[in-house]
Amino acid sequence: MIKRRKKSTRTVEMEAVLKKEQAFLKRNEEKNASFLDRTLEAKVPARLQETLNKAFEKAFGLIFEKGTDVIEKTYSREKIEHTYKVDAYAAGLLENKKTLRTFTKKAQAAGSRNLLLAGVEGVGLGILGIGLPDIPLFTGMILKSIYETALHYGYSYDTEEEKYFILLLIQGALSYGDALRQINEQTDRYIMEQTVPQGYDSGEQIRKTSSVLSKELLYMKFLQGIPVAGVIGGAYDSIYLKRILDYGKIKYRKRFLMDKDKAH
Repeated sequence: MIKRRKKSTRTVEMEAVLKKEQAFLKRNEEKNASFLDRTLEAKVPARLQETLNKAFEKAFGLIFEKGTDVIEKTYSREKIEHTYKVDAYAAGLLENKKTLRTFTKKAQAAGSRNLLLAGVEGVGLGILGIGLPDIPLFTGMILKSIYETALHYGYSYDTEEEKYFILLLIQGALSYGDALRQINEQTDRYIMEQTVPQGYDSGEQIRKTSSVLSKELLYMKFLQGIPVAGVIGGAYDSIYLKRILDYGKIKYRKRFLMDKDKAH
């Protein structure tokens, strides 16, 4: 009788990540318009999406250029980086399910806090009927959440290459079907090569990501601009952020495990 070779812990963890990735892709094969979307479709001003596009583009540009220092005041980068080094050392000494999952648990804890904050902020502004001015705050919350996830897995977010990866994650998280699969392949290519594509234009990537965000949030941001009723729209901030975080954690986890394979 041939005895099966036991799979390594890292292999088991990678299989779990790939399973989650496929589930995410399948879940977002197509967009199903909700009753609320269909109800609001005729009421949304024709130029609102263009306005949202510009608002997201401006928010990304401003935060990438000047806002990262402000975001870093909301958490201790130094502490997270130190914790990562301690956890990485422990995983290096004894690699098992517990040590490998430590990084994920800490990223999830940070993500849960940010989801709560996004929900409170969105609902609060929705009560007041504040929709468009919420865009910079929501964009900042998206980036803060991804930055913290990156740090918990040992990755930076300062370089042009990492900003490209982050923008791809956001774009992919809110895409569907073939577009999502194509972006998923781009993120995998980045994980393997960790360079931007030839001829990369950061402004163009910001526009692509902003366009996906504005299309997905169009009806909710319109609703959020209506006092009191805007609570519903504001509550969706945390729903969309969760989707971005779910996808982001899958890809950072996959990258983390693949980089461990490369190192051994």
